[in-house]
Amino acid sequence: MKFVFDLDGTICFRGKPLSENMVHALDELVNEGHEIIFASARPIRDLLPVLPAHMHRFPMVGGNGGFVYREGRQVCAYRLEPSVAQPIMSLLQQFEADYLIDGFWDYCYSGDPQHPIRSNLDPEGSARNVPIEELGDIVKVVVLRSRNHRQLLGELEKLPVMMYMHGTENIIDLSPAGIDKWTGLQALGLSPRTFIAFGNDANDVPMFRVASRSVCVGEHAELRRMATESVAGDEEAVIRKIGEMASLPS
Repeated sequence: MKFVFDLDGTICFRGKPLSENMVHALDELVNEGHEIIFASARPIRDLLPVLPAHMHRFPMVGGNGGFVYREGRQVCAYRLEPSVAQPIMSLLQQFEADYLIDGFWDYCYSGDPQHPIRSNLDPEGSARNVPIEELGDIVKVVVLRSRNHRQLLGELEKLPVMMYMHGTENIIDLSPAGIDKWTGLQALGLSPRTFIAFGNDANDVPMFRVASRSVCVGEHAELRRMATESVAGDEEAVIRKIGEMASLPS
C-alpha cells in the first residue's frame, strides 16, 4: 500500500525534523512492504532538511504540487505564468505585504526575521534569498502580512490561482491554477483509491478526496468531515495510527 504523508502538523511538529520515534514508525511501514510518499506545502529545498538522509530519495510532492521529485531528481515543476505572477506582485506592493516567494530553488523573503516561517526557511543555506527581480520563474507565493488582508484576499480571488488560507496563522498560500497535492501525486503515477493519506490542513483536501483511506490529524473541520478516520494532533497519536496500519496488506 502507498502511504502519503503531509509534513508540518502531521508527522513533523514545531518545524523540527522528524523525531526518532516517528522515523522508526515510518521505517516499520517500509519494512512491511509499504511505500511512503511525502506531500508538503514546503518546497523540496525546505522539505529535505526535516527528513533523515535515508528518506531523501523517497517520492515527494513539494510546494502544494508545484514540485515533484522521485529518486532525488525532479520529475516536474510548475510555475505561475507571468500573466498571473505580475498582477500578484502588483497587489503585494499595493497592499504593502510581507511575503515568501519561491522560485525553482532560490527564494525572495521580505517578512519579519522572527516570523515562524523564517525559521523553517532554507535551514541548510542551500539557496539564495534574492531580490524578486532576480528570482525568475515563480512557483509559489506565501503572503505573511498585509495592510488590509481581507481586501487583498478579495483581489487575489479574482486571479486564476490555487489559494489556501491557513486560518490560525492568517497566511495566504498561492500556487498555479490547477496544481495541488493530488496533481503532484498523479505525476508520480498514483491513481484514485490506491493510497492512504495523512494530513492536517486545507491543502490536504485534494488528496483526501481521492484516497482509499484518509486520516485527519487534529481538528481541521473540513478535513475531518472528509476523512475516513481522525486522530489527535500530537505525535504519539499519529505514531499509534501508523503502527495500526503497518499490518495492512502491502
